[in-house]
Amino acid sequence: MPFIPHTSDDISAMLATIGVASIDALFDEIPPELRVADSALAAIPEALSELEITRLMHARARADGQPLCFIGAGAYEHHIPAAVWQLATRGEFYSAYTPYQAEASQGTLQLLYEFQSMMTALTGLAVSNASLYDGASALAEAVLMAVRANRQTKSPRVLVPRALHPAYRRTLRTLVAPQGLELVEVDFDPRGGHTALEQLATAAAGAEYAAVVINQPNFFGVLETVDELTDWAHAHKALAIAVVNPLALALLTPPGEWGTRGADIACGEAQPLGMPLSSGGPYAGFLCCKQELVRQLPGRIVGRTLDLDGKPGFTLTLQAREQHIRRGKATSNICTNQGLMVTAATIHLALLGAEGLERVAASCHANTRQLGALLSALPGVEPLFERPVFHELALRLPTPTADVLRLLAAEDILGGFDLGPDYPELAPALLVCATEMRTEDELRRYAETLGRVLARLG
Repeated sequence: MPFIPHTSDDISAMLATIGVASIDALFDEIPPELRVADSALAAIPEALSELEITRLMHARARADGQPLCFIGAGAYEHHIPAAVWQLATRGEFYSAYTPYQAEASQGTLQLLYEFQSMMTALTGLAVSNASLYDGASALAEAVLMAVRANRQTKSPRVLVPRALHPAYRRTLRTLVAPQGLELVEVDFDPRGGHTALEQLATAAAGAEYAAVVINQPNFFGVLETVDELTDWAHAHKALAIAVVNPLALALLTPPGEWGTRGADIACGEAQPLGMPLSSGGPYAGFLCCKQELVRQLPGRIVGRTLDLDGKPGFTLTLQAREQHIRRGKATSNICTNQGLMVTAATIHLALLGAEGLERVAASCHANTRQLGALLSALPGVEPLFERPVFHELALRLPTPTADVLRLLAAEDILGGFDLGPDYPELAPALLVCATEMRTEDELRRYAETLGRVLARLG
């Protein structure tokens, strides 16, 4: 039966108690020109039955088609076992609110504890929080944290590579610039597509920096020389902030083992772990750090303990009171916890396990290598960079990228990400991605279709 919280009698009693004639009178401060006139609602059709609305939604879904996706660029199409969302949408998880208070259920707290444990295992760092809003804001939190935590310098400057995701760079600038931080961009090597030590030293220009951002892989899919970059950061009194793809960490060296001392902070986007492509989200950011930085870690941390009877229990821990009541003293005020997404990520990781995650990562890498070979065989198509990649590849095209993508879309193929708007010096260029979802036939279909498109465009 439907849940109707207030009957007509309830509403009448409430209005009589407060001395108001109608519900509309409660909103009389809204200017008349901003209100929706009754006539404007006339275009809304009559209610449909369940059968009719189901038929309508299926028709609209069919109109979207089922295009093959080769885009990537921070949002990846991976296989999600059916059990992930069957469990994540159970009432115990689906309707539970973010655990700000200590009275969060033991089940919710245990799940967040398991998520933290898995993220520390992947990153090789000692501590993880219970998630953030998304990968981009997680990076902003990591930068703010690094500036607070660096005891060797009071510099407000941070080195950020241009090979970092453009959306991450924009979000980072939006969130940290008002707090007086200066972001200095480091160009990428035109041949390798990576951030070389020479470019890092040139951008630094002898000044002190609080932190250096190092992404692995970078936005072009290229693998960075993370050991060299991390050691350079530490040699110059800067903390090393790793921005990583959690799936890639199944194959690559974890940030905690980069260089001589390891990265100090690691962050990124958890979307590859059980979260579908859903028109832009929601996603979940993760943030890990060394033990000595834990007091500066924003967000919530769940700890495991024993009660008076010796039974295991879980509770929020190391959460500063200032985070709620003293904004100026808080470690963060934008550390939104993505509880439901973390639930999916935790179940996804538990189902795949270490071996399963490694197999998925290896399959993605193999598919991208095969796709790169097929596309590079086409006239005028060649890799932009010569360094190794993970599961994305930047290609130079012989004709404008926007035209190519438009014609590919007409063939039900989402052909990739146009690099031109963000990196005009590379245009015409295309970033492609092939996850484990793509079959050999689909890779060949893309290559054949792209060949016809390029021939048509001359």
